[in-house]
Amino acid sequence: MIKIEEHKFQTEDKAIEKLTLPAKVYIPLSQHLGKVCIPEVKAGDAVLVGQRIAAAAAQIYAPIHASISGKVAAIQDWPHPLLGRCKAIVVESDGKDQSLDFRTKSVEEARKLTSENIRQIVFEAGIVGMGGASFPTHVKLNPPKPVEALIINGAECEPYLTSDYRLMLEKTEEILHGVDLIAKCLGVKKVYIAIEDNKPEAIKVFGDELRALPGRQAGKSYELKVLKSAYPQGGEKQLIRNILGKEVPSAKLPFDIGVVVHNVATAFAIYEAVYKGKPLYERVVTVTGSCLSNPKNLLVRIGTPIRELINSCGPLKEEPAKIILGGPMMGIAQYTDMVPVVKSTTGIILFPQDEAELGEEEFCIRCGACVRECPAGLMPCLINLASEKGLWLQTKLYGAADCIECGLCNYVCPANRRLVQSIKRAKLEKQ
Repeated sequence: MIKIEEHKFQTEDKAIEKLTLPAKVYIPLSQHLGKVCIPEVKAGDAVLVGQRIAAAAAQIYAPIHASISGKVAAIQDWPHPLLGRCKAIVVESDGKDQSLDFRTKSVEEARKLTSENIRQIVFEAGIVGMGGASFPTHVKLNPPKPVEALIINGAECEPYLTSDYRLMLEKTEEILHGVDLIAKCLGVKKVYIAIEDNKPEAIKVFGDELRALPGRQAGKSYELKVLKSAYPQGGEKQLIRNILGKEVPSAKLPFDIGVVVHNVATAFAIYEAVYKGKPLYERVVTVTGSCLSNPKNLLVRIGTPIRELINSCGPLKEEPAKIILGGPMMGIAQYTDMVPVVKSTTGIILFPQDEAELGEEEFCIRCGACVRECPAGLMPCLINLASEKGLWLQTKLYGAADCIECGLCNYVCPANRRLVQSIKRAKLEKQ
């Protein structure tokens, strides 16, 4: 892990604002790892906010809900931030923003829920990992093996992004209620709240909250862990190593060593689902970059075209040469500003030409920088060479599947090698 420029100053002091209700949303049928959803509505149908509009007959998926009230205009192909294009349900707003009658619960009612009750509510709310992974949360709340420790990820180590940080400051109590629910589902005895040391305000508010209620749940211990600010501190395996001193074996998952990691935004979404009866139809997104005159943290309805978020942060200082969804290290460049916000969208970054240039790719000079800095302990340079020659079995032997795609190898490479891109390709190719 290394220290890189954070660029968080543009939005870290910007309180979360609600984006104006969009006139039309484009809600993709694929917003999670797992089976693509099938529409449960058709063109011409009226829908309400929070109404389920798509689902699938599978275990690994998350239902999709309407984010505005109005009429279904179409079900059509539309640009997707990760897949290129995907079927989407297009909803035209009626301007009323009418929602279903969400059933709220008190703290006492929530505490009486069983683990199965909580998992069912989380499933019906369509919650996925909000840190970018988009794995269906109800599955992660029911691991196949006993779990001893829960880590709540508040590191937010990607440069520019501050949406999790603002949530931690503005929704501290609500996040902790969500953490309580997760801990109950997993049956863990030890809970760690992990925050990087570059977020002193978040450390203070969580410390104060935990001290005020030291016994949140009988038989469970809650501990605030302040971590060194470095990249990629927020990776699951890096958090587990730095907090617990444990290594997740190759081809294994955290639950294999008795640990589960959840993002702070996921904990907040779980709180809203259980306490407010609210499905996941909106999320906080950081909109930033030196092209913008007024970067913000925005609460946005799922399916809103990113053009509307960019316009709300304008006027533009200059035309962007590149628009990234996510952080600059792991985010995906977009070919149109009509891609919609999805459940896993953490940020939108607009880079001008001088910041977007990658530099000419040169021959590998065998300096070993990528090997020294790889947080997964791989040799990216060798995987890159094998990938370029189409030696897919060799990339597998070199451990390409263990790459977390953090982009650190690209960042440190003096030859501007496209290392992580070639590793991604190797992971997609049939072995």
